[in-house]
Amino acid sequence: MYSFGLVALLLGAGMAYSTRTGKLTPAAAGTGGLLGLLIYGGAGFGGLGLLVLFFGLGSAASAWQGPTKRRLGLAEANKGRRTAGQVLANAGVAGLLGAVAACYPAHAPLARLMLAGSFAAATADTLASELGNVYGRRYYNVLTWRPDVRGENGVVSLEGTLLGLVGSALVAGLYGLCFGWGPSVGWLLVAGTAGNLADSVLGATLERQQLISNNTVNLLNTLVGALVAGAL
Repeated sequence: MYSFGLVALLLGAGMAYSTRTGKLTPAAAGTGGLLGLLIYGGAGFGGLGLLVLFFGLGSAASAWQGPTKRRLGLAEANKGRRTAGQVLANAGVAGLLGAVAACYPAHAPLARLMLAGSFAAATADTLASELGNVYGRRYYNVLTWRPDVRGENGVVSLEGTLLGLVGSALVAGLYGLCFGWGPSVGWLLVAGTAGNLADSVLGATLERQQLISNNTVNLLNTLVGALVAGAL
C-alpha cells in the first residue's frame, strides 16, 4: 500500500506539472494518470519508467526546433499540447497490458514485454516524425519510394528512420535494466521498427484517404509493436 500511495503521489505531481506547463490538457493528464496506475499495477516501477521515458522523449522531440517547424508548417496543432485521445492512442495498449499482467501473474512476463514493445513503437514513430522532419535530407513515400512532400502522411526519410531506431533502442535498454537482459531486448528493436513501419504504411493509405484518424494510426502502431514483441 505504501508503494501504491507513493506512485499515486508521483503521478499526481506529474499530472500537475504536465498541465501547468501546457504539455497535456487536464483531461489528457487525468487519462495519463489512470494509465500510469494500470501500468504500475502490472509492470511496477519499470513499467512506469518506460512511460516516463516515452513521454519525456516525445515532449522533447516535439519541442525541438519549434520555430523551424512552425515556419515550415510542420509544428503540431495546439502548440503540441496532447489531448486525452492522443494519450490513449499512444499509451492505451500499454495500460491494457499492464492490467493483463496484474490480473494474470502467470502471463505477466509476456505482457510486460508486449507493453515495452508498444512503447518502443510509439517512441520510434514520435522521434522518426518529429526529428526526421528536421534532420531528413530526402523524403520518400513509404509505398512507392518516390520523392514526396516532407511532413505528409506516409512519408519517411533515412535520418528519421534511424532516429526512430535510436528511440526503440533507448526503450529496449531501459527494459533490460529493469527486467533483465536477454534476446527480448533485441526483439524490442524489431518490434519498434515494425510498429513505425506500420504507422507509415497506414499513413500513406488509410489516413491519406481520411478513412482513419492519426490517433487510430498511432493506436495501431503501438498494437503492432506489442504483437510483434509477443510473437518473437
